[in-house]
Amino acid sequence: MDQTKIDALRAQPAAPFVHLIDGKHVAASDGGTMDIISPIDGQVLTTTARGTAVDMEAAIASARAAFEDGRWAGQPPAARKKVLMKWADLIEANALELAVLGVRDNGTEISMAIKAEPGSAAATIRYYAEALDKLYGEIAPTSGDVLGLIHKEPVGVVGAIIPWNFPMMIGAWKLGPALAMGNSVVLKPSEAASLSLMRMADLALEAGLPLGVLNAVTGEGKVVGEALGLSMDVDVLVFTGSGGTGRRLMEYAARSNMKRVYLELGGKSPNIIFADAPDLDEAAKVAAAGIFRNSGQVCVAGSRLLVEASVHDDFVAAVTNAAEAMRVGDPLRMDTHIGAINSDAQLQANLGFVETAKAEGGQIVTGGGRILQDTGGYYMAPTIITGVTPDATLAQKEVFGPVLSVTSFTTDEEAVKIANATVYGLAGGVWTSNLSRAHRMVRNVRTGVMHVNTYGGADGTVPLGGVGQSGNGADKSLHAIDKYINLKTAWIKL
Repeated sequence: MDQTKIDALRAQPAAPFVHLIDGKHVAASDGGTMDIISPIDGQVLTTTARGTAVDMEAAIASARAAFEDGRWAGQPPAARKKVLMKWADLIEANALELAVLGVRDNGTEISMAIKAEPGSAAATIRYYAEALDKLYGEIAPTSGDVLGLIHKEPVGVVGAIIPWNFPMMIGAWKLGPALAMGNSVVLKPSEAASLSLMRMADLALEAGLPLGVLNAVTGEGKVVGEALGLSMDVDVLVFTGSGGTGRRLMEYAARSNMKRVYLELGGKSPNIIFADAPDLDEAAKVAAAGIFRNSGQVCVAGSRLLVEASVHDDFVAAVTNAAEAMRVGDPLRMDTHIGAINSDAQLQANLGFVETAKAEGGQIVTGGGRILQDTGGYYMAPTIITGVTPDATLAQKEVFGPVLSVTSFTTDEEAVKIANATVYGLAGGVWTSNLSRAHRMVRNVRTGVMHVNTYGGADGTVPLGGVGQSGNGADKSLHAIDKYINLKTAWIKL
């Protein structure tokens, strides 16, 4: 990356964004707009349309019409593949522009954003484009006088509600398989960060996606998100975000057409360090990155550090050194390791968790407060808190910020018990040189993803899904396609 190019893109005014409905850019039906505040400096970056229920209904109607007339679903797989591959190429060609726009919107450090956002999104779209013409139906093992066929059909209209932390990456996790299988999509980006995802949707049209197949409506979740959830014309709803919103979406489905709802709701992921870890210094550096990159605003962040008592003090010192060596600051600087908190509200919530942890007996080893306040932006020092009991608030509640809780253990059984002592089950990690122990931990820790002697980095070939209150269904891999198809049996008497 070239810092000069980044600075030039930063200097460009961000144009106002409006809805994408039936291939047209349209303002909110009542003319409403929302200010977009950049977490870099706390200033207004641009505006987006403040959507209404009427706007969302128009977008859903457009998607339904596009699906029913077959302008996309009726195309041969090879034709859909060509469009999606072109879309991935365009995302890559505009990667720096997309990354800078996204960083100005949500504060992720550019060194992470360029790979995790346009880089990941392009790879995901390309993955499902490559897969779509290699997925076959099935022939059932029947008696000789019957032919049983199993067809895989698109579900119809998919509603996708995307979070603010990695809008392009997570958006592509939904859009890639949904569009590959021939569905139409109505996209609802987060009101806290929607710009890069809206721009990515425009590139889909440029790639040749038929009008109306992909629609996008910006606005408040309590208005347009509710309208999407309550619609009788949406067949599947996919969402990444908070547990509270996930519950409401399930209620909306029950109150409307009982649409299928797939949820990824975050976690409180344990990163378990045994004394026999192959390299404790490396484990400390990875543990710090696993919670502090993107200011801890990562669903799979290793926010609970469980450390074997015999190495607890030395390991905490090593993680502290690693954290304090990470530079917090302007996320559009290439030498910044940790960018901004997404919003002032999120920052205040993070600080509230720190105060609660202190009141419950936790000891702050480093960090704990807001920094760089003179910039006007929302920045927080990487924070490590020891003495956190398994039932403490900090060990039970998802902070979604740069706050690491540390708890010690003495036996394998105790480590498993502590690891499983939350309502979540999204990700986890274990560091050990004992192969048998590693396999036992993978088997016994209740989670959708378990890392061994690493943390993070799992690519699109493997699923990401949670258990417990971390949600249901899976993003990534071929398994994600199951959310976007119906199985139809043809039973034929010969």
